[in-house]
Amino acid sequence: MSDRYCVFGHPIGHSKSPQIHTAFAAQSADTMTYTAIEAPKDDFAGAWREFVAAGGRGANVTVPFKEDAFRLCEELSPRARRAGAVNTLVLGKDGRTFGDTTDGIGLVRDLQYHGVILAGARVLVLGAGGAVRGVIEPLLAEGPAEVMIANRTAEKAAGLATDFAALNDGQTRLHGGGFDAVTGPFDVVVNGTSASLGGDLPPLPDDLFAPGATAYDMMYGAKPTVFLVWASERGARPVDGLGMLVEQAAESFYQWRQRRPDTAPVREMLRQALTDNA
Repeated sequence: MSDRYCVFGHPIGHSKSPQIHTAFAAQSADTMTYTAIEAPKDDFAGAWREFVAAGGRGANVTVPFKEDAFRLCEELSPRARRAGAVNTLVLGKDGRTFGDTTDGIGLVRDLQYHGVILAGARVLVLGAGGAVRGVIEPLLAEGPAEVMIANRTAEKAAGLATDFAALNDGQTRLHGGGFDAVTGPFDVVVNGTSASLGGDLPPLPDDLFAPGATAYDMMYGAKPTVFLVWASERGARPVDGLGMLVEQAAESFYQWRQRRPDTAPVREMLRQALTDNA
């Protein structure tokens, strides 16, 4: 009998996770199945318990359930505890549920895949919601010279910087503020806002990017987001979040199977599918 895994979301029909994990499993001929489950908005915990009762061993969790997943876990990784959210559930041999967040690792590994050097860099992160909260710790671990968190609500960005101050060893200037406090140039700008979903753009200065800078949008699609188009026009190299999706999935797969899949062919497969459907 094959091990069962899934991704929970609401809605979930758009998810590429089944395609990604099926491809990962095929690399090592793993006997496992991976499906998408639309959990009821008011009973995520019940959906997880039902899945476990049917033989489920682990799951990915996407919106709007990452905080629900955090609350149901009996054990949490330190990074998940600090992020306040969980995107990876692992059923232990003792029947206890362990939760982790792999989004930040996915972002850092994707930036590294694209040749971005974070050590000593000036990094700007746009937004202060759950998506951003999950990536601050891995970014700090790379030793940038500066990480600024910018948000429409300055107090929320400043509070987020304060929450992670204890992880800063002093070599990184970590701070937060409003969009009006942003002064470039930055080497890496990460858009973690939901503005791209609506075709909007945060209010940013034109001199945001240093020479050779990378503009990264956590969103992705068949066409560049508004943010990436804007950044390209100002000389930055655009990178979307498709690779982050694959890399965070690879870390989840490792948590479950203790094997690290080759992400390159899966990236190529998904990118080609986006191109074909454009």
